Amino acid sequence: MRLILVTGSEGLVGTSLSHALRASGFAIQRCDIACPVGHAERVNILDLDAVTSMARKCVGIVHLAAVSRVVCGEREPNLCWRTNAEGTQNVLRAALGQEDPPWVVFASSREVYGQADELPVNEGSSLKPVNIYGRAKVAAERAVDEARGSGLRTAVVRLSNVYGSTTDHADRVVPAFTRSAALGMPLRVDGSGHTFDFTHLNDTARGILAIIKVLEAGETKLPPIHLVTGRPTTLGQLAELANAANGNRSEIIMAPPRSFDVAHFYGNPARAKELLGWSANVRIEDGIRQMVEAFAAEARESSNRNAALKEEA
Repeated sequence: MRLILVTGSEGLVGTSLSHALRASGFAIQRCDIACPVGHAERVNILDLDAVTSMARKCVGIVHLAAVSRVVCGEREPNLCWRTNAEGTQNVLRAALGQEDPPWVVFASSREVYGQADELPVNEGSSLKPVNIYGRAKVAAERAVDEARGSGLRTAVVRLSNVYGSTTDHADRVVPAFTRSAALGMPLRVDGSGHTFDFTHLNDTARGILAIIKVLEAGETKLPPIHLVTGRPTTLGQLAELANAANGNRSEIIMAPPRSFDVAHFYGNPARAKELLGWSANVRIEDGIRQMVEAFAAEARESSNRNAALKEEA
């Protein structure tokens, strides 16, 4: 069974991708600082020796580990740069240091484009990041390019507002909106006119798996690919979708946009369709409704457990 190292294996995308890889017949080497203390899989990608050791016997590496949120990068810019730029360099060095170097898929972000001059955005659009998170991802992409020049088989996949699980960070926009809607709580919208391309977790994992299969087939010149729906959704529309999914029980509160956010993005999915045969399947209406329903179900289960505990007491 072919072994793949997944850094950031315990995160939103890592968990879903690992399931998809196992279902496709691969074995997974987990790697995440979120793994329990004392477990061999608990590795920081800034530890080159540890990453090099984990990469042994692997045919490929999917590098997802990162400071994964723009707001966290603004709060801790040094940590963001070290993890996202220097950590990626470590992963590439670990791969190049193997006797039989594995291929590497690097998970970048639509943040590398910054505020694009034209929409929809193509992969060849200028890279003009507006925050430290985006700048670190651009630096990491350049490191991937250099590693390819040294003979490493690589791919860059740019992810776009991935959503689809109630286990995601609670203050990310989709889980924040859908949980609040499920509980009948107010929805705060920071910049209602800001536009994004929300891509479901299942579609994202399927797209990365398609890239892996191309690399496994021997491809050495795959260009950067973003996994996008091609459909713009404003934050105001997103809030309305979440609220409607639970009977419009929540108040929607409008607030100014954050200073470090890109105002508008949606991408052209043509390259992914052409090179991978991939296109997004999950409509934003369906994905949001499913998350509201999932949060509501969790709330009911929690309420039932609490009621049972009170009866026992």
